[in-house]
Amino acid sequence: MAEVKKIATRAGYGAALKELGALHDDIVVFDADLAGSTQTAVFGREFPNRHFNCGIAEGNMMAVAAGAAAMGMVAFASSFAMFAAGRAYEQVRNSIGYTRLNVKIGASHGGISVGEDGASHQCLEDFALMRSIPGMVVMSPADEVEARAMVKAAYEHQGPVYMRFGRSPVPVFHDPARFTFEIGKGEVMREGTDVAVIANGLLVAEAVEAGELLAQRGISARIINMATIKPLDRELVLKTARECGKIVTCEEHSIVGGLGEAVCALLSEALPTPVRRIGVNDEFGRSGPAEELLREFGLCAGHIADTVQAFVEN
Repeated sequence: MAEVKKIATRAGYGAALKELGALHDDIVVFDADLAGSTQTAVFGREFPNRHFNCGIAEGNMMAVAAGAAAMGMVAFASSFAMFAAGRAYEQVRNSIGYTRLNVKIGASHGGISVGEDGASHQCLEDFALMRSIPGMVVMSPADEVEARAMVKAAYEHQGPVYMRFGRSPVPVFHDPARFTFEIGKGEVMREGTDVAVIANGLLVAEAVEAGELLAQRGISARIINMATIKPLDRELVLKTARECGKIVTCEEHSIVGGLGEAVCALLSEALPTPVRRIGVNDEFGRSGPAEELLREFGLCAGHIADTVQAFVEN
């Protein structure tokens, strides 16, 4: 059996910026002294006159990006998720969200998988923070192919967008020749009738593997990639709830304020449905190898399968 190729979604971000830069001269890219890590250096090497290092001053970077967008440019502003969503929140809210400017935030190194950088850099609150800003689109791709397509869709979208990309390599399971991406639309990765698992980011691959484990246990689990957290795919969530009866959400984020709460908010108002949330349980992360941390916090296929099985059987 051929080994599955693994690429970090942040690599897809950098590659997409380079491709878009060759097609559209209205793109400008800003970074906060982390161009190698965020992968915007790929764009910078090709288009040095449109790539700007704002230094370790993320709030200022967001304000500069807003100014560029106000002048008619499409501005991409990049840093680690902890700094882009956390440190620069006020500027994102007031300079970008409030004015509904055409700024696309590319936030890398989100979640527990940042690993040894520890709790201070493992942003588990960014979905919640960005979802709270009116008009902000919030997304997290499952693999490198989806990341590329997402960045291109963000360019075409009029208004502010927040995209979270990962540090760790993840399996590539989309075919770039066939895959299409649409903001606000989920993707059924595996059909099932007993329960549905709705995931995003690196947990999509884990959820797919969990679906295979559950099938071996006689449980038919529908697996959904919900790359867009806001706006949520209302039609798909409600259809899935009606057909499966129970839903489990999975995210590399706090269970407070992210994908799980978005799904629960919709269902509580439109179609009350039993839901279990898998994520980080209202605590900070800690330093350690990414794979070990993901297992410790239950963000892995085995824990997902066990949680789903217990949920279905009880």
